[in-house]
This record gives sequence, structure tokens and C-alpha cells, in this order.
Amino acid sequence: MAKNPDPALKLTTSQGVTRTLDDWSTMFHLFLVVLPARSEAASYVPIGMRLFQVFGDADCRFAFVVTGPESVAKRMLGDAESTVVTYVDPDLELVKSLGLERLPACVLLRQDTSLVTAAEGWDPREWQRVTREASELTAWTTPEVASEGDPPAFQGWPVL
Repeated sequence: MAKNPDPALKLTTSQGVTRTLDDWSTMFHLFLVVLPARSEAASYVPIGMRLFQVFGDADCRFAFVVTGPESVAKRMLGDAESTVVTYVDPDLELVKSLGLERLPACVLLRQDTSLVTAAEGWDPREWQRVTREASELTAWTTPEVASEGDPPAFQGWPVL
């Protein structure tokens, strides 16, 4: 079950910039799409990009989190990696700190790094719920999560 993460946890981007979770959320809430380091997870990148297209200018920092090294994040995300902030979590420190048990996941954190809500696995209705809460929190438009061609609902891969 998702929980408040450690605000002192260090997060590194795919570009090699390291700061604490607290530092990353100083100005904005964090909206994270967490993907496992496996090739099948690339099918969730377009979903994340749809969310980024709406939340990109909102008062939240949209980011991908890939549970692998920089090379895996760059290969999985392709062009999206250079467009969207991407954190790498090869040791699963953030994922474990958040208490996530299944990936992909959609996570919303407040500026103080406390958990607002999360959805684990790929359930479009649950991800839509998270985006609605993000929209309410930021007074922003709510994106449509599901689209034709998306993967079917899936409980997600277990975090190992």
C-alpha cells in the first residue's frame, strides 16, 4: 500500500542531476508515472505523455520514474526522456519508500512530499482518479487517461 516517502531520499535524473525528494518538490507537487525496467513497460510511455501534455504547465512537476539505470530509461522512453523529467531508481529506493507493490504506478505527492494518492498496476479508472485529484489540487484541466490502443487493464508487475 502506498505511503508517504522519505523526503530526504536522493533522486537522480537520467541526466545525472541528484537532489533530495524534498528539493525536487520545493516549488511544485510531483506527479510521477513509475515504470519497471522491462521492455514491456514501454507501452505505458504514450499514456504518460498524454498526461504530460495536459499537466506540463500545471503547478505540478510531471516526471517518469524508471526502475533501472540511465541507459534503460533512455532506451525505454526514447524521445520522451529528453522532454520530460525522468528519475532513475535502479535500487528501487523511491519505489520502496513509497510502499509501491506493483508497477506501473501513478503517484501524486504534495509539495511537502506527503502522498496524496496513488494507483498501482494499470487500471485506467484508477489512474483517472489520480489525475482528477491532481487537477483539483492544481486547479487544472483533467486529462483523459484512457485512449484507444492502450494496453488492457493489468494488475502490474510485482516490485521485487
